[in-house]
Amino acid sequence: MTAVATEPAAPAAEDALIVQRIGNGDRAALAELYERHAGWLTTRLQRRCGNRELVDTALQDTFLAVWKQANRYEPTGEVGAWLWTIAIRRLIDQLRKRPPPDPMADVTPLAEVIVHEIPLALGHTELGAAFASLDPDLQAVMAATALDGLTNNEAAALLGIPTGTVKSRLSRARQNLQERLR
Repeated sequence: MTAVATEPAAPAAEDALIVQRIGNGDRAALAELYERHAGWLTTRLQRRCGNRELVDTALQDTFLAVWKQANRYEPTGEVGAWLWTIAIRRLIDQLRKRPPPDPMADVTPLAEVIVHEIPLALGHTELGAAFASLDPDLQAVMAATALDGLTNNEAAALLGIPTGTVKSRLSRARQNLQERLR
């Protein structure tokens, strides 16, 4: 059976019990959690990074961290959100280990990917329309910081831009959104 690429429909309480079993050393529970969540985690990581090898390593590191940290998991939120937080940080760790990308390489910029992903997630809402009207560079910074919960330094590493640029783009994006939502 293959994992689905969308976020899980499994009840949060059921996932929390699986994590609890992992914390007690149940390897089958880890396999079950992987089966439930690896598909959508992979898809979301691939939208942030086009390098399949880095995504695969980040995914494996994510579930290794789950194995090691499951007994410390506090079921105050969705397991999927906890997994995503671990996964995006593991991807950033992988990106930090790489040399800077070749500016002449033919790679789809992260900003272009985000232009299509975020408005779909926000649906036909006023916020979704306001977000879609932002410049792609501003969308990328907003997605990395506000939606993925990354720090400015982590967003800079992920997007391949200086931290100061993240800060200024984030400020402009917030200002533009406030103006559009008035």
